[in-house]
Amino acid sequence: MITILFDVDRICFLIYDLTLPFVNPQIIEIEFDKVGNFITRKQAELETRISYCERVLTSVANTGLASINEQTSQVYSSMNETLTEILFDVNDLSKFTRINYLAFQKIIKKHDKWTGLNARHELVGLFQKYELDNQRFDVVIVRISTLHDLCRLRGGQRTGNSAAGGDQNAFERATAKYWIHPDNITEVKAIILFHLPVLVFNQQKDYEASDSAISSVYYDNDNFDLYTGRLQRDDGAEAIRFRFYGPETSPNIFIERKTHHAPWLDGASVKDRFRLKEHQVNSFVRGKLTPNQIVSDIKNCTPEQADETNFIASGIQTSFKEKQLQPILRVFYNRTAFQLPGDQRLRLSLDTDMTFIREDHLDARLRRPSNNWRRTDIGIDYPFSYVTEGDILRFPYAVLETKIQTHLGQEPPQWLTRLLDSHLVHEVPRFSKYLHGASHFFKEQLPLLPWWLSEVNTDIRKERTDQFGLGRSKSFKPLLDGKYYRAQVEQRKSLDVGRTSLAVSTQLSIDHLKTIDNNQNDLVLDMAALSKHDQFMSADFLNLGPSGSSTPNSMFRRDSATVSASLLPPYSSEKSSLRSGVGRIFPRRNKDDLEARRPSSPLTTSVVPTPKKKKAKEMKVKIEPKAFFANERTFISWLQFCALLLTTALNLLNFGDNVSRVSGAVFIAIAALLAIYAQIRYQYRGWQLRHQSTKRYDDVWGPAVLCVLLVGALVLNFYLRFGHSAL
Repeated sequence: MITILFDVDRICFLIYDLTLPFVNPQIIEIEFDKVGNFITRKQAELETRISYCERVLTSVANTGLASINEQTSQVYSSMNETLTEILFDVNDLSKFTRINYLAFQKIIKKHDKWTGLNARHELVGLFQKYELDNQRFDVVIVRISTLHDLCRLRGGQRTGNSAAGGDQNAFERATAKYWIHPDNITEVKAIILFHLPVLVFNQQKDYEASDSAISSVYYDNDNFDLYTGRLQRDDGAEAIRFRFYGPETSPNIFIERKTHHAPWLDGASVKDRFRLKEHQVNSFVRGKLTPNQIVSDIKNCTPEQADETNFIASGIQTSFKEKQLQPILRVFYNRTAFQLPGDQRLRLSLDTDMTFIREDHLDARLRRPSNNWRRTDIGIDYPFSYVTEGDILRFPYAVLETKIQTHLGQEPPQWLTRLLDSHLVHEVPRFSKYLHGASHFFKEQLPLLPWWLSEVNTDIRKERTDQFGLGRSKSFKPLLDGKYYRAQVEQRKSLDVGRTSLAVSTQLSIDHLKTIDNNQNDLVLDMAALSKHDQFMSADFLNLGPSGSSTPNSMFRRDSATVSASLLPPYSSEKSSLRSGVGRIFPRRNKDDLEARRPSSPLTTSVVPTPKKKKAKEMKVKIEPKAFFANERTFISWLQFCALLLTTALNLLNFGDNVSRVSGAVFIAIAALLAIYAQIRYQYRGWQLRHQSTKRYDDVWGPAVLCVLLVGALVLNFYLRFGHSAL
């Protein structure tokens, strides 16, 4: 059970104590420091364990054992197990960080409500200092990925080039995009790591956090022609952006163009680009740097590459001239890419900390030099607290993008299909970063808005329906998809006494790995000891002392009687465990009871309670956007019938006798009732679509009642006509 580390009761009492004008910021800072130091210490311990694995694998490589024998295979298998447990601990630490961050947010919100002050603005510096709202474990994950891939290859090296594709001009891939809730980001990364390594372009230096930063400046005109074309998915619709990787001082700028149904590729969608130096960009935008000059500056350029670059540069400059393009929006995010080096057939990217920042002058406000292609006051220091709130939008979710070269016969693997169908992701068809940012800042100027805007404010977390993902057993051993990732060594030793070293499977999806033989060398024995050491993380979360600190003995304590069946209970869509736990931090109570609730000592408050067993709900049906348009067409069809019926009724009223007028009045009443019913049914069906209702969408009684009314009106008309004639 993951807990809140800081002293909740003390802070709550100070907030609700009406005798105090405000809470001393130093008290909250002390609690921030407590949580931050704990996370930093645990992260340092994780890095120490990773460094140990690096030393072991390096020593194996330096022994000169080129062939993979039974002993070296066991070394790699043992290291693979250790790295897997470290990866599980990283996931636990990430969730611990997330829970404490949400708890701090809750407390600050209550503080501002009760005191009337704005503590949130004053405490921005603390959030930046301790990085509770950042994905701070990316560097650790990349190191694990590198070693994990080395163990998977048994010390071999990937033959592909990690930088391959960096200078590629055209990309033709089938893409799909999904939103990931912040609670699930690290878990999704870990699951992908079991199958694909993290792609690191520059293998010549150590990976840094800034290496994952990507900034893109999108261009459009005053009429938002590019926005409209992309939203309507017109043939030949363009999206033009200038992109740079890493810090804002990066010398290389990629000029990119995404074209929907490109006419020169027989209707295929494509992304093409070329590279410029930063000092050349303004000249290119103004048309002073010609495509021929760009080609001449490229070294070792083949004729095919020269023609492609010339074609792309000419097309983009033509769009600049004809459409009067200007910088509109900057999109920043930290990207973790997963791909086999040199293999473009399957690529996954996970974008976190996504931020949209205005670059335009449309409201007559000068945000950048008029002759420059981007703002110079923006770096890559998320969350960009120095930017005016009206100029910035922080996206609440991460974005997972799958890129598969289906035209080359590549099909999504089974593990990826399971991930995309799981509770960890939320599919958003045709999501676009530029369309989302532009629709937020310029919604008053845009005739059309993306369909997914209503989804942003909903909770995209889903109830866990199976054992897919990462978990823990009662003894806190790693579980992958509900199964043990490695065997329990203590239980297997009694069965393997007297046997020689057993063969260890190299596959990542096995349920149990065989026991290491007692006759291994000292190196393998050291690694077995390390495996016993790997249980520090979960126990430390559960055995925090009264002040939130952990005792040395608690680091390795594993008391199965005091832990729940799962470290991370599944999220419930009705009432999440996290919200339930944090909500109990501030129970409703009378102000007269505050003195009686004065805490005698700080206590650690549990955030995630033990979940109760609930009956599994039915799976919600994913409704495609076209269903909304089908609902509108059905509504319009009913209105057309109403109009036809109303026309008939008016003719009977205006040009008939008394009997015809009575029939016309009846038909008018039926038309009015039908129109009202159609409107009610249209709104109800729209509500069903928005809430993904599993009830029937078709109309069972409406058409039947309509037929009865029409037949009744005809019978009445015949009766009045013939009855009147008989009289």
